[in-house]
Amino acid sequence: MKVQIYTDGSARGNPDGPGGYGAVIHYRDPAGTLHVKELSGGYKRTTNNRMELMAAIAGLEALNRPCEVELYSDSRYLVDAFNQRWIDSWIRKGWKRGKNEPVKNVDLWQRLLAAARPHAITFIWVKGHNGHPENERCDQLATGAADGDKLMTDEGV
Repeated sequence: MKVQIYTDGSARGNPDGPGGYGAVIHYRDPAGTLHVKELSGGYKRTTNNRMELMAAIAGLEALNRPCEVELYSDSRYLVDAFNQRWIDSWIRKGWKRGKNEPVKNVDLWQRLLAAARPHAITFIWVKGHNGHPENERCDQLATGAADGDKLMTDEGV
């Protein structure tokens, strides 16, 4: 099954304010009917990068079988980690990056890798706030979740 996942994260007062993520999943059933699923969640205190990762995690964890995924994000942090193979280097170095500094958000990178494992994923960067309809919708979901009253605690901050 081919699936498109559009993602975005948001944080108010980054790095210590509330934040949220949004993901929109598109897929077609065998009859060719387009299905759309929207996901979002908000946290009391988090960072923009953590919410970018959570959007991708939520989208991938929502899939119930192995899929061919196109994952769209306006986060270079997320997309380049895979397309530039940074994540492979971080893993080889025991979650360290240049100058032996620890990689941030290891808990979410590991969760993302686990969610990605059953799928064939292509990570695609899109320019944020540039009129891309799905990216704009994800931004609305993320900011709405950040501004919501049902905020969770981000244990990784």
